[in-house]
Amino acid sequence: MARFAFSISATDGKARTGTIAMERGEIRTPAFMPVGTAATVKAMKPETVRETGADIILGNTYHLMLRPGAERVARLGGLHRFMNWDRPILTDSGGYQVMSLADLRKLTEEGVSFRSHIDGSRHMLTPERSMEIQRLLGSDIVMAFDECPRADRPLGEIEVSMERSMRWARRSRDAFDEGGEHAARSALFGIQQGALDERLRARSAGALQEIGFDGYAIGGLAVGEGQEAMFATLDFAPGQLPADRPRYLMGVGKPDDLVGAVLRGVDMFDCVLPTRSGRNGQAFTWSGPLNLRNARHAEDTGPLDAECSCSVCGTYGRAYLHHLTKAGEMLGAMLLTEHNLSFYQQLMSSMRTAIAEEAMTPFATAFFERYSGGA
Repeated sequence: MARFAFSISATDGKARTGTIAMERGEIRTPAFMPVGTAATVKAMKPETVRETGADIILGNTYHLMLRPGAERVARLGGLHRFMNWDRPILTDSGGYQVMSLADLRKLTEEGVSFRSHIDGSRHMLTPERSMEIQRLLGSDIVMAFDECPRADRPLGEIEVSMERSMRWARRSRDAFDEGGEHAARSALFGIQQGALDERLRARSAGALQEIGFDGYAIGGLAVGEGQEAMFATLDFAPGQLPADRPRYLMGVGKPDDLVGAVLRGVDMFDCVLPTRSGRNGQAFTWSGPLNLRNARHAEDTGPLDAECSCSVCGTYGRAYLHHLTKAGEMLGAMLLTEHNLSFYQQLMSSMRTAIAEEAMTPFATAFFERYSGGA
């Protein structure tokens, strides 16, 4: 099998469906990647994550470098063996997490020095070290190291940050290519920056294509700008990236975010929302989100969503899930998380089918109308 191959099987407007083929398996696109921050998708067993329909999960470079440590994971056989997941894993570069530590880090051209949020120990993360950590983890898709400023920063600051990220992208490419066997079987994605500015994003896309990557991510969105501004940026940003490579919108998002982004040509997503919401008593349905803490569910024996095919909806009623949530029982978080991840995968599957049938626009119109109506 080829190291990395992306094929588009159907298009409908800007929306695309296809397959990424890698050594550890195929990834059906549009794809949603559950987030396994610390080598675990919270409240889920790996085999249950797979049963929801997930083809790939995401691991976090920053958190894994601090605990248990990339070198330890490598000694234990790599991240796949460590967490019992034999499918593809994408690891982010750690840049976003480090950038969020505004009071604990110092940014230079070399990289970012920071204090651990766990124990205050000092660390230095550079493009080279990020590539080394991701190699030690053994991830299948590696993300270039970048800086992710908030979209509301002054345009001049965003431009300086974008240019630095492009220099770091070149260093990431060079360091990745020195990765020997890991580089020979894995893929490297570059990350477009430029906040909401079309000109800066075009420059970023051009710089990344000059370097050359297996796939391209759209970074710097879903950082507080709101859905309207994000969609306005996605009206042009995906089209600035190569049409024959996957386009990955990082850190997104709510179900309606996913549908709107697929309409605009995005192929891959990740977000903590379905797992975090599950741990906090929120379930996603085709008719909008449900708050299981609400007293109106206390004697409702119906499923979370009558149209959902997951084992939770087929086995447990809202009244029981309401009780578990109110009582703070661990099982409540587990069941709601499983449902949410299943719902996200059913949503992605429905969009893949709609695109193949050239029915994505009516599908999206019906989805938005129903979802915004509220559950």
